[in-house]
Amino acid sequence: MVNHQTVGRRTAHLSAEDLAALRENLHEQRLFREEQLRRLAGPVPSRADDRLRQRTAGQIEVHVRLAATARMVLADVEAALHRMEDGSYGSCRLCRRPIDRDRLMIVPQARYCARCQQVKEAVP
Repeated sequence: MVNHQTVGRRTAHLSAEDLAALRENLHEQRLFREEQLRRLAGPVPSRADDRLRQRTAGQIEVHVRLAATARMVLADVEAALHRMEDGSYGSCRLCRRPIDRDRLMIVPQARYCARCQQVKEAVP
């Protein structure tokens, strides 16, 4: 359960309604990614060898990348839900300043404020 006193102190820029909407969004994302991974790793249909031979290397590459991306996003979503539980949600992991509400509404699993995200992306 979320400790609202801790969350409220660190995420004063987010209302209780904001946090509820963000939590719901994250739960929906988690369900979507779990289902996506189940479908991508689903049982191989009969005549699998024939179908695998028909797939191009590009199709296999796309399948592998989709699964990797789904696993990565799922990990980010679960980390955000954990931050909600421990009261650190909404704070930048680098500068510790609040992450802008609008940014969280667009990317609820964001770990960094916009400025720190740009810096991270600029570093090779």
